[in-house]
Amino acid sequence: MIRLHLFTRALLAAGLLLAATPLEAGTVALTFDDLPTFGRYASTAEGTRITDALLDGFQRHHWRVTGFVNEIQLEGYDKPARIAWLKHWLDAGMDLGNHSYSHFSLDKVPVETYIADVARGQVETGKLLAARGRHERWYRYPYLETGLTIETRHRFEGWLHDHGYRIAPVTMENSDWEFAEPYDDALAHNDMKQAAHIRAAYLEFTTKIVAWYQQAGQQLLGREPAFVFLLHASRLNAVSIDALAAILDKAHLTVVPLDTAMRDPAYKIADTYVGPDGDEWLTRWSLTLHRDLPYASIPPVPADIAAADAKLEGEPAPPAPAPAAKP
Repeated sequence: MIRLHLFTRALLAAGLLLAATPLEAGTVALTFDDLPTFGRYASTAEGTRITDALLDGFQRHHWRVTGFVNEIQLEGYDKPARIAWLKHWLDAGMDLGNHSYSHFSLDKVPVETYIADVARGQVETGKLLAARGRHERWYRYPYLETGLTIETRHRFEGWLHDHGYRIAPVTMENSDWEFAEPYDDALAHNDMKQAAHIRAAYLEFTTKIVAWYQQAGQQLLGREPAFVFLLHASRLNAVSIDALAAILDKAHLTVVPLDTAMRDPAYKIADTYVGPDGDEWLTRWSLTLHRDLPYASIPPVPADIAAADAKLEGEPAPPAPAPAAKP
């Protein structure tokens, strides 16, 4: 009964959506997960360098981005320094949101355990925001996994609502984590040639996947939504800010704050999906609206990058893609 009600609302919202003029055509909000830093081998000094490089890039391009914090990353002998990295984000004019304490998946832990972990994840970040007369407003699901049952999802999202949070969806991503750890590993082994290859492959893939999401938005909604782009606070992104800015500029996407992007009426479409997949929101909307996305044309992460990332994660290398069928 609940699912039917949500589906009906979704169809009504979609009808209004397709008839409406978008508030923010050609825009994208940038969000960075797994703060304070993402990747391997991050010493205190290196974490400071990554943070400074990211923030310098954001300010150079006049971006106001939102970072999502896993406060478990603050723990250790250098906790004051790690908390200071978050303070630097706020001092630079950025916003911070909650990404849970431990980066748990709601698909894999009981909902009450998950809620307690999310509450634990707002302690230090909440203090920093409160000192500025602000509070946490955004929550990003780790792995984009939103629970296996509608009851679990309603219980958790009811808690979010009661504590003043909104969900930060994702409508664009570039699998940057698959490139970031091989890049870190290459640097750790002083293999500058491999690091340069990974960065070049990352930027080429990002160019292609941004164009794919623009095409997918057009196919699904009849226009591009104001995108919300998922990235990570990594070395790779820290050295690629100017190149990423050039990619977005070439795609005619202007960077806006998350609050601005979320005014787009597309974000009123109901997300009715429950299940094991951590899908971004264009896929979720396509399920709600019973409309296809152009999956046949989605660019793959290069095979050597995927294999290198899988090796670092202790996973078997992915199978090589099958050869294209002859016409």
